[in-house]
Parts: sequence; C-alpha cells; structure tokens
Amino acid sequence: MAGGRKVELAEALAMGPGWRHACHALLYAPDPRLLFGRFPLRYAVLMQMRFDGRLGFPGGFVEARDGSLEDGLNRELREELGEAAAAFRVERADHRGARLGPRPGLLAHFYAKRLTPEQLRAVEAGAARARDHGLEVLGLVRVPLYTLQDGVGGLPAFLENSFIGAAREQLLEALEDLELLEPGAISHLKTRTPPQ
Repeated sequence: MAGGRKVELAEALAMGPGWRHACHALLYAPDPRLLFGRFPLRYAVLMQMRFDGRLGFPGGFVEARDGSLEDGLNRELREELGEAAAAFRVERADHRGARLGPRPGLLAHFYAKRLTPEQLRAVEAGAARARDHGLEVLGLVRVPLYTLQDGVGGLPAFLENSFIGAAREQLLEALEDLELLEPGAISHLKTRTPPQ
C-alpha cells in the first residue's frame, strides 16, 4: 500500500502523543525554457534520490522539540538541502494533505512550496554541501513535466521509477492540483500501474 487513508490536518494534529509525524515537501519554481527548443518545461519540480534507492521528497520525521510540523520540516530541509533552504520557509498554508502512514502510528504530511527560479537553483547548487548529502540523500532530480513524441519518454518514463511510500501519488496529485501541467495531461498517468 503506497499511502493510507487521507485525514484532515485538525484530525492529524489531535491524534495524540502515540503518533509520529513525517513531513515532506514538493519544491517547485516556474521554468519558461524549452527542451530541445520544442518541449516546454513550464516548471522545475524537485525530488531526491534517497539512501534506499527510491525517489521521494525532502523532509522527514518531526520531533517534539521542533515546536510545530513546519518548524520540523524546515529543519529537515536545511539538513537535506543545505543552507539555501534557509532563504525560504514552508508554512502551514503550504500544507497539501495528510495520510495515515503505511506503519501503525505514522502520519505523513505533504506540503508544496513555490520558490523563485533563483531560490530553486540555489538549493540545487548547494545540496551537495548539505549535512545529509551522501547519507540520507544521494542527490536531487528534476521531474520531467513533458512527454516526448514517442509517448513514453519524459514524465511517463519517470513515473516507472521506484518511489517511497505515497510519493508517486503525492507527485501526481500536486501536479494536477497546482496546475503545473496542461489540463488533462496526467489523467491517464494516474491510472497506469507502477512497476513493482
């Protein structure tokens, strides 16, 4: 099971001390360039290669000492992405949803934060100097938000990679909800079965 039942934020916050909260963020910025002069990039969306070889979003477990979900997420972003992540702050307004995790007692929160192109490039440039680079995080990747003429290259091929937890579903939902692709561009991708 990739992701459990969706829960409202208020319900998630009221679940008590026996629950652990994991917070992850999709970071994106406008990108008006064209690939090969033909394929509009539209946006740059960051994901990361994790220590287990799967793709996921930056973030991690929030500790009681963090104070809030967002404080813990911003701490995790600085650890995994470096000091460029201190130039912006993920806020409660960026919260996209919560799900019961794949393990009992786990709540997974998902955020989406729009950055400026300069902020996103600074994150990419500084990520290799982050505390967790080479340990928890093996590198950043940009999601290809286009489909090549063969109908397979680009986003369809990217979605065949191995994702951690609900990251694939979170990516597709965020791309649709944030309107980062043309309307209807990913509806057929959501129904494709990911490889096992």
